[in-house]
Amino acid sequence: MRDEWISHVVQHSEKTEVQSDGRVRKWARIAETGKFLRVILLEDGETVHNAFFDRSFKESGK
Repeated sequence: MRDEWISHVVQHSEKTEVQSDGRVRKWARIAETGKFLRVILLEDGETVHNAFFDRSFKESGK
């Protein structure tokens, strides 16, 4: 996991959702891997809580 991949997702997410606990989920495709990375931010919207490749993520419209 590269820091620049996490920064890319935070700045250029293709989808964003706010969880019931206030945490924020963001997804974006990482070109080098061809996979979608999910980054979970704390309620402040800046602190990274977790990041992992999300094999179940489906692009909208596909």
